[in-house]
Amino acid sequence: MTDGQAVEPRAGLRERKKQRTRDALLRAALELFTTQGYERTTVDEIVDAVEVSQRTFFRYFANKEETAFAVQEVVESRFIEELRRRPAGEAPFEAMRRAVLCAWNSIGEAIEEAVTVDLHMRTYQMIESTPSLLAAHMRRGIALEDEIARLIAEREGLDVERDPRPRVAVAAFSGVMRVTGQLWGQGLDPSVEALRDLTEEYLDQLVPALAQDWRHESRDARQESQD
Repeated sequence: MTDGQAVEPRAGLRERKKQRTRDALLRAALELFTTQGYERTTVDEIVDAVEVSQRTFFRYFANKEETAFAVQEVVESRFIEELRRRPAGEAPFEAMRRAVLCAWNSIGEAIEEAVTVDLHMRTYQMIESTPSLLAAHMRRGIALEDEIARLIAEREGLDVERDPRPRVAVAAFSGVMRVTGQLWGQGLDPSVEALRDLTEEYLDQLVPALAQDWRHESRDARQESQD
C-alpha cells in the first residue's frame, strides 16, 4: 500500500468523525431548544448532552442561533444549487418552481442525515414562536430573496437595480414559501413529501401571473417599436 493510499482512508475517517460530532451537537441543541426553549438553553447544556467541550461546540457553530438555522441553511443551499442548474430557456418563475420541487425531492435524505424530519418540523415551529429567532428568520429571508433576485436577473440578462421584475417575482415566490412552511408546521403530517405537495399546490396558483417569458416579451416590444 502506498503512502497516499494509507493517508486517504485516515483523512476520510477524520472527516466522518467530525461530521458525526457536528450532527450530535446539532441534534442535542435542537432537542433542547424544542423541549425547554431556545432562550433557556445554554451552550453548556448542549455540550454536556454530547459530552464534549465548549471549544468543540464553537469549532462547528459560531453561536446558538447558527445551530437553530443549520438545517434551514442546508435546504436553502440546495434550492440555490438547483436554481443555478435550471436551463436558461425556462421562464423565471418556472425555474424557481422546478428548482424548489427538485430540491425537495432529495432534501429529505439530507435532513435525516443530521436530524429527524419530525425534529426539523418542531424546530420550525420553535423558530416561529421565538421572537429573537423569528426576527433572525426574517433577516435571513431578506438576504436570501436578494440573492435569488440577483440570480434570476443574471439568468435573464437584466439589471436588478433598474428592472423591478426579478424582485417582484422573488417576493411573490418567497411569500408562497413562507405560507406553505407555516401551514406545514401546523399540520399533522411532518413528512417532507407533505411539504413538497403543499408547496407545489400553492406555487401552481401563481403560474398564470408569473410564468411568462420576459425575454420574448422584451423582444416583441422592441420589434413593435421598430415597426
